[in-house]
Amino acid sequence: MRASPCALYNLRMMRRRDAALLLAILWAAAPARAQYAPSPFDAEHREIFRELIEINTSPEGGSVAPAAQTVARRLAAAGFPAADLETPGPNASCVNVVATLRGRDPAARPVLLMAHLDVVPARRADWEFDPYVLREEKGWFFGRGTLDNKAGASDLVANMVRWKREGFLPSRDVIMVLTCDEETTAEAGMQWLLRERPRLRSADYALNSDAGGVERKQSGRVAFYVQAAEKAYVTFALTAKNEGGHSSVPRPDNAIYALAAALGRLSAYRFPVQYNPVTQASFARTAMLESGPIAEDLAAAGRGQTSGAAIDRLSAIPYLNSDLRTTCVATMLSGGHAENALPQSATATVNCRVVPGVPEGEVKRAIESVVADPTITVSTVYPLTASSASPLRDDILPTIERVADAFWKGATVVPGQSAGATDGLYLRNAGVPVFGVAAIEIPPEEERAHGLNERVPVRSLYESREYWYALVKTLLR
Repeated sequence: MRASPCALYNLRMMRRRDAALLLAILWAAAPARAQYAPSPFDAEHREIFRELIEINTSPEGGSVAPAAQTVARRLAAAGFPAADLETPGPNASCVNVVATLRGRDPAARPVLLMAHLDVVPARRADWEFDPYVLREEKGWFFGRGTLDNKAGASDLVANMVRWKREGFLPSRDVIMVLTCDEETTAEAGMQWLLRERPRLRSADYALNSDAGGVERKQSGRVAFYVQAAEKAYVTFALTAKNEGGHSSVPRPDNAIYALAAALGRLSAYRFPVQYNPVTQASFARTAMLESGPIAEDLAAAGRGQTSGAAIDRLSAIPYLNSDLRTTCVATMLSGGHAENALPQSATATVNCRVVPGVPEGEVKRAIESVVADPTITVSTVYPLTASSASPLRDDILPTIERVADAFWKGATVVPGQSAGATDGLYLRNAGVPVFGVAAIEIPPEEERAHGLNERVPVRSLYESREYWYALVKTLLR
């Protein structure tokens, strides 16, 4: 049996000689530079990145296939044989890339490296410049997908090329998977691949470039975030019904007023605090990177406290509140049918992000209880796809931290639970643990994924590539 997550993540402060020995082992195992410095390989990486950015892989672009084919050509030129290089998919416009770097033990369970090629749409009229032309300015790369997730895709492609050229032979097969529809349904991407390429389901674990990151705290400490869990997505419609009538003769019951009152009650409701090993470890480790009252409150959550002043204070901080509990929020409204008629119906769309392990029915019953109005029905619009948290494995997480420390001195791994969703959801459901290790250092206030003028620091892009290079070679030496 593996060590418990809490035991694993009660930081074991290493003596200086132990740290020096571990760093020496790391350098010996991974011949790449530990700390990033400008490299001759940057130019090739930049060109891979440019090619991907300048192919419009949004739904408005019509097809992800050109990006997949571009990647396949580069890998073939690096020496990947046709048997180890596929671009499969259910249709011609949404194809994926599955490339295998063969290891020493073909019978061993493979390790997956994940990214996605598709992006959300970007309109030229909204941006300061063409979102589908890579722009480098003042230390930043600009363009749609520079952060989500063509940075990660280019990191993986560049390293697969590099490993193949240098003859790296990992201990087991490494399979790079680039999907075509992570931003939408994943039906032609990860879900299709898990059905049609069953070997992916046998993977020992997956490393995901689409989650995690690096943040320098005000204390000067560095948090290396590793996504190990995702909240589940589910959407409900709250619909109030009424007989209506002429607007010149208002009646005491009104569908719009009833719905508004119900939404007011829902907005004031807090779901109960629910921890899992990932979130509890996240709070405990984050407490070590902070100081003062916030550190004390985080430590209380790290001990599993579910109520009291500390939890109330954390609940007032939106991004921490989302780690504490299930959240539901109204996102769209519609109602009435004429300006001179009383509304016969009014509907609110309520989107929920549910902590792992909580069934859809439990969330629905909670909403119905809060609404407490027989004229309002609660129906499911988008059903929940559950996903359990990945185990915090002691054969993986300490290595992730050691390599991170070589790049960002003193970095502390903070396991995390995403409020959003990635392709990792479907792998976890297939029994494959997934760890998000994007390794992109960017201040939270500068993050523009899905937004206008999306960008990534030039140095962070190249540094993340070097981190992935060292991590994979260390894990699979």
